[in-house]
Amino acid sequence: MITIALSKGRIFEETLPLLKAAGIEVLEDPEKSRKLILTTNQPDVRVLVVRATDVPTYVQYGGADLGITGKDTLLEHGSQGLYQPLDLRIAKCRISVAVRSDFDYQSAVKKGSRLTVATKYVAISRDFFASKGVHVDLIKLYGSMELAPLVGLADAIVDLVSTGNTLKANHLVEVEHIMDISSRLVVNQAALKLKQAQLRPIIDAFESAVAAG
Repeated sequence: MITIALSKGRIFEETLPLLKAAGIEVLEDPEKSRKLILTTNQPDVRVLVVRATDVPTYVQYGGADLGITGKDTLLEHGSQGLYQPLDLRIAKCRISVAVRSDFDYQSAVKKGSRLTVATKYVAISRDFFASKGVHVDLIKLYGSMELAPLVGLADAIVDLVSTGNTLKANHLVEVEHIMDISSRLVVNQAALKLKQAQLRPIIDAFESAVAAG
């Protein structure tokens, strides 16, 4: 049995064509089904529906043989014990710093200054501001980042940005681009050895589909 870990939403939707290229079709819609293990048209392939942040953990510890997760998740939660053969170039977005439109960010990030930043990307934020010589007090939030500057909780936020529409709607502006993000294929290293015959055709099909993209 080959087990693939996926999260609901954009990654799931954008993975379906890649699975199809490998001859795999998921038989149930995770948005309509309450099941967490979905069957496919291949009797020996199943899909686990897990939180995006849990995908690397399931793969690392063998709960899944392979999974698809964002580069942001791998950087933030670690990628020990994972083989990362492919950037799938799906679910593209960016991690950026954003502030209230009336906030003077350039003055606030002069070397030696101190900034309060709200984010769920604590490790990425810490490394980014450290590289600039800016001291930051980090406040970890799990959602609705845009509220933090509006209610005075933080000077800035670090968050995923796709279209930028949510920032605009909340009178925030993007002031620094930290990195581009896309989703990666991650594979359990033991599974790659033990299930090479089953996994290699899936990986190769993904690679061909991305190249043809």
